[in-house]
Amino acid sequence: MAINKLALIRYKTIDDCLRNRFRKWTLDDIIEKVAKTLYELEGITTGVSKRTIQADIQLMRSDKLGYNAPIVVQDKRFYAYEDSNFSITKAPINNSDVDKMKEIVGVLKQFNAFNYFDEMSDMIARLENNLYKSTKQTGNNIQLEGNKLVKGLACIPDLYRAILNKVPLLIEYKSFKAKESQQQIYYPYLLKEYRNRWFLITKSKKSPQLLTLALDRIVEFQELPNEEFKAYQGVDFDRYFEDVIGVTKSEKDRGQKVILEFENYHAPYIITKPLHDSQIVLTKNEKTTTVRIDVVLNYELEREILGFGECVKVLAPRLLVSKIKRRLANANKQYEEKPALPNEQLNQ
Repeated sequence: MAINKLALIRYKTIDDCLRNRFRKWTLDDIIEKVAKTLYELEGITTGVSKRTIQADIQLMRSDKLGYNAPIVVQDKRFYAYEDSNFSITKAPINNSDVDKMKEIVGVLKQFNAFNYFDEMSDMIARLENNLYKSTKQTGNNIQLEGNKLVKGLACIPDLYRAILNKVPLLIEYKSFKAKESQQQIYYPYLLKEYRNRWFLITKSKKSPQLLTLALDRIVEFQELPNEEFKAYQGVDFDRYFEDVIGVTKSEKDRGQKVILEFENYHAPYIITKPLHDSQIVLTKNEKTTTVRIDVVLNYELEREILGFGECVKVLAPRLLVSKIKRRLANANKQYEEKPALPNEQLNQ
């Protein structure tokens, strides 16, 4: 079944409404939302009929488009998804879609001959591997790092759209340290990934500082199209994060000269996969190799260093030296104070 552009906009808008658990949606509410979206995106001023939306809902419920959307009517007037995690954006693609996507991948692969598109090679490999796997022609030919259990990944498309369209968000967020979740209005600026976790770089309406929200700690969120959006006036984010490992940084933080001494046995791992773009080798002798990186002192840097265990020594700055010494001492206490589990418990 061929689907025109306006129909796709209607289906996506209905999907957005039913996924929004912050409010209850009557048929009239959905009609009003779809009409507003059609006006904003396509300039259509004639609105949309009740009959059209009812037909769209029936089609989304059916198997004709492969959606099989579990749309239910609650209290005889409110429309909702019976499964709160459902979205038509998660529906599997059909074979004709796969064929089209294969053609697109084929075109993208041609661009790899140009240096400008070098950064696309990883994305193209992912696409091609997933497409061939979906047609059951082969198993995985590439195993890329990922964690399917990470929460918050489903938020990415909607958050990206909010950033693109400069729409404020009402976000209910619960940090690891907080006992209760809190709702605030945020202005979204950037999505950033670090080690399979995603973060939203944003500002709160109540605070002028940049904040980093982990997507897996976002309970719920909704767009606030009638709220004024406050654009970010700081430096370009590529420059903002160029002196940081991970995502933890305030606008006042500046990179510092971090000097690390590695045993030569592990030095090739550091040289072939630098800790940071700023990394340079300072000295090398028979036993050790010393490198320098210019980065902000943050939690992610400490975890990176601690991951090398006894194979690295921090030489500078003094503040980082003392932090790593303290954390290693605390780790050592774990083994001094707690006896190891007996073998019978380990085998249970």
